[in-house]
Amino acid sequence: MDLGWSLNQQQVRVLGALLEKDILTPEYYPLSLAALRAACNQTSSREPVMELDEDAVRLALRNLQDKGLAAAVHEGRVPKFRHQLQEALNLTRGQTAVLCVLLLRGPQTPGELRSRSERLHSFAELDEVEAVLRQLSERDPPLATALPRLPGAREVRHCHLLAGAPEPSATRPATPSLPSRAGLEARLDRLEAEVAELRAALERRDGSNV
Repeated sequence: MDLGWSLNQQQVRVLGALLEKDILTPEYYPLSLAALRAACNQTSSREPVMELDEDAVRLALRNLQDKGLAAAVHEGRVPKFRHQLQEALNLTRGQTAVLCVLLLRGPQTPGELRSRSERLHSFAELDEVEAVLRQLSERDPPLATALPRLPGAREVRHCHLLAGAPEPSATRPATPSLPSRAGLEARLDRLEAEVAELRAALERRDGSNV
């Protein structure tokens, strides 16, 4: 069974921000467009940090509404917006918290999820986080999955599946780019110049001591 959502990066960020603010600041929820944009562009608890303008947030909202994941709430003169993930998926509080962190911060280890979801939901033990991840991965269709273990890593990272299967780049560490030939030659030239300067300085010092 396919969720058929395939959310893009902007939709993932908007949905995650709505989830977070619903739990953390219910007194200011639902969110106005301006408040939602500010939540999306936070520099803390966001990976990666983004800079979405109002048009991008508005488009993401429209697409989320079409998918049944968000709704407009007309209260007063300014329209506000809320998520509908609970209605769509019937998640527990723990599942919502884990999914929220995955949406906002990308792939995470169970240990990272436990510490970074503390304000959303308190997990007494790491086993509870792992149980939630197992529940999300065993749903039909699955909402989360484990990624291949990175070389040298002790814990496996997990990611959400609301944007479809993860890209291959998310399952492996970034490969350091090799310097170009021109860059190597420039570095060699600098090293040779530095050696020549040091040699000249030594010769001057030796000459002055004669």
